Amino acid sequence: MITVDEALSHLFSLVSTLPEELIPLTEAAGRVLAHEVQATRNQPPFAASAMDGYGVRADEVALDAKFKVIGESAAGLGFDGDVRAGEAVRIFTGAPVPDGVDFVLLQEDCDRFGSTITITSDPGDNANIRPAGADFVIGQPIAAPRRLTPADVALLAAMNIAQVPVRRRPDVALISTGNELVMPGDTPGPDQIIASNTFGLKALLDQAGAHARILPIARDNEASLAMAFELAEGADLVITIGGASVGDHDLVGPVAAELGMEQAFYKVAMRPGKPLMAGRMGKAAMIGLPGNPVSAMVCGHLFVLPVVHAMLGLPAGRRATRQARLTTDVAANGPREHYMRARVADGQLTLFDRQDSSLLTILSEANALLLRPVGDGPRATGDQVDYIPL
Repeated sequence: MITVDEALSHLFSLVSTLPEELIPLTEAAGRVLAHEVQATRNQPPFAASAMDGYGVRADEVALDAKFKVIGESAAGLGFDGDVRAGEAVRIFTGAPVPDGVDFVLLQEDCDRFGSTITITSDPGDNANIRPAGADFVIGQPIAAPRRLTPADVALLAAMNIAQVPVRRRPDVALISTGNELVMPGDTPGPDQIIASNTFGLKALLDQAGAHARILPIARDNEASLAMAFELAEGADLVITIGGASVGDHDLVGPVAAELGMEQAFYKVAMRPGKPLMAGRMGKAAMIGLPGNPVSAMVCGHLFVLPVVHAMLGLPAGRRATRQARLTTDVAANGPREHYMRARVADGQLTLFDRQDSSLLTILSEANALLLRPVGDGPRATGDQVDYIPL
């Protein structure tokens, strides 16, 4: 068996960053920016009013001062002219500040009668003007790589970037294996169960920015498995679920080897998830996940997500950990890293009593995996421990 870190190192060596593609801004949310882009304009492109009010000369601002209103500046339709001594322009939020104006009086600080305004309240020292380029200027970059958030998309739009260079989504083929499996919605026989792992992993992969496709269930015979691998042709990553152990019906490894898989490793010193394999099949990386539902999903979080991130050009490495305090004592850990389902709230981590790797109900309630390092000693209530958010 190899360590989790060694397994990750092998996995990262099996994949490379995918090429970029240019997509419309409307499709950019959640995608990974491939390289730096730069603003094509200033924002705001002109000095703009931050308030509704009246634009005047700052050196004339004083309580009881009077001004003649000579025009109006609105958003999208500015005032074309100069504002001289004793003059004011009605101005609205976001409107261009006319030449000669360097102070915007708030409308509530003024009284207006006809075309004359009078300052009736202390206007303060804030000029209420946003200078040109206060938000960003031409050439200001958005750094990459980064997963584009809704706020990033708004920024790209303001920068007048209509086409966005992003990494191509990894094409991931998911193959469930086993005579005991049927698809959700089908009627299982007396000895069959529903193929749940595939759908949980697809959700995990799609959320991470991959394009995951579910292939037909591969039965426990060489011909069915070979057909499944054939259907996976063209994928960047092939993931099998189940059949990766050493039982009489565990055929994934032998069939994959016959089809040319160059195995990188088999078995990882961890629980749940020890019977994990990986290798290379032609142009695709391959990961063989264990069939137990929790084992498959835990390995998805620990190994598949980092691999997808690496393919998208994001930093490759272990999942980041956080810390919380234990709400109960925990016994010493053994020779394998242990990832225990837990719930974190208000900085406190509570372990679930049942940790069997078949219990999806517990995984559904969990929002964290407590990380127990190899040989970690007993931990007491209140100890700070590392966990991986789910």
